[in-house]
Amino acid sequence: MASGPAVGYEGITVSHTVDSPGSATVPASVPPSPLRTASWNRIRELFALDPTTVHLNTGTVGAMPYQVLDTVDRVTRQWTGGLLDVYRPAMFTEYRAFIGTTFGVDEDEIVICHNATEGVARVIHGLDLRASDEVVTTTHECYSVLSNFNLLRNRHGIVVRTVTPPSGHDVRAEEIVDLVESAITPRTKVLSFAAITLFTGTMFPVRQLCELAHRYGLTTVIDGALIPGMFDVNLRDYGADFITCSGSKFQCGPLGTGLIYVRNKVIPESNPLPLPTFWPLISTWYPMMGSPPPRTTNEVASYNMGDYLQSAGSANLARGAALTRAFELWDDIGRDRIERYVMELAEYARGRLIEAFGEEAMYSPGADPRLRSPLIAFNPFRRAEAAWNIKKFVTFVKRLETEHRIWTRWTEFDVPGSPHQHYAARITTHLFNTRGEIDHSVRTMVRLAEEMS
Repeated sequence: MASGPAVGYEGITVSHTVDSPGSATVPASVPPSPLRTASWNRIRELFALDPTTVHLNTGTVGAMPYQVLDTVDRVTRQWTGGLLDVYRPAMFTEYRAFIGTTFGVDEDEIVICHNATEGVARVIHGLDLRASDEVVTTTHECYSVLSNFNLLRNRHGIVVRTVTPPSGHDVRAEEIVDLVESAITPRTKVLSFAAITLFTGTMFPVRQLCELAHRYGLTTVIDGALIPGMFDVNLRDYGADFITCSGSKFQCGPLGTGLIYVRNKVIPESNPLPLPTFWPLISTWYPMMGSPPPRTTNEVASYNMGDYLQSAGSANLARGAALTRAFELWDDIGRDRIERYVMELAEYARGRLIEAFGEEAMYSPGADPRLRSPLIAFNPFRRAEAAWNIKKFVTFVKRLETEHRIWTRWTEFDVPGSPHQHYAARITTHLFNTRGEIDHSVRTMVRLAEEMS
């Protein structure tokens, strides 16, 4: 772990890496962390995992490292009953700068919020949409995305056009891009989609879809809840206008943490479009009279949109500090290393599931490597029509949890051409999982599915 003099806001002790965000991983003046070469068994010991369970549901919520838990407790105690100014540190300026560096963006483009759901709502309701403006999205979006666009439809008369993405082992990226493009009309203003769908685990072709949006002059809103902690990624390279993220899933920060990326300058190689009009809801930084300066048309921000969104009264200082601690840990381990491990383990799991249940049972893509993610959804039952029976999947997941201590999830989604809602079992691999856990879980699921079929 990086060591050195602690700095930070009054009362909030943070690693010196937060104060030196020039490097995305480890500052040049600090030797590489021992975690960079630590075994995965050693890294697993960092997490507050129940040794009697197998956690294959990071797609819903991760497991916090002990250091993150300790930070929550320590900072909460430091600020309890104090008389310090809680508003200045609630801007999280240093934390946003550090996290932004990790993702290749600037502090004025990052906001620490309460969770991805809140981030999605603040972005969607901040869009400058009027009656008859159209939004193109998919039926495989998270509830928080579809419900907020529906609210805008009911309140302001916008039109929400949805497409149902194909699912299954053989899906290819071009099918998704072509399907989305077919829904765009001259009235379309916004394209919104998940980077990784929580229902089928499909990794959408994010850059290709953003380039599609650029060609049509659309604002892009990405549900990136699963990105932090999974991928070693530069958010700006996607070319999106807005990306909302969870801090408690793959990043394994505290519950109630999330991030918003908001494009705040025009960098043509990532997104050549002008910045969209945006209304920063829930802001005590927005001027009480008059208007903010015009948004920039070049690579120099005209004002700090991140501050506009971040300034929203008091904040949970402990969770902001603990989320940043989780980011530091990931950087110490190496985000490239984590991504490689997580994806390799997912491929091992995908292979084992196909051996056990067949390719026809898979709802997650597998043939096109561009669409693979560590979330894998499948039908474990012998009969294909079992996928329409929610009771089977609820019982399957519940019995895995209660009888075998294996934590998974069931999901529900539309399938093109099918009159039925489909259900699937879903597993997720992360850096604390092992091949042994995958083998044990697949064997157990085979026996349980056979018993229930």
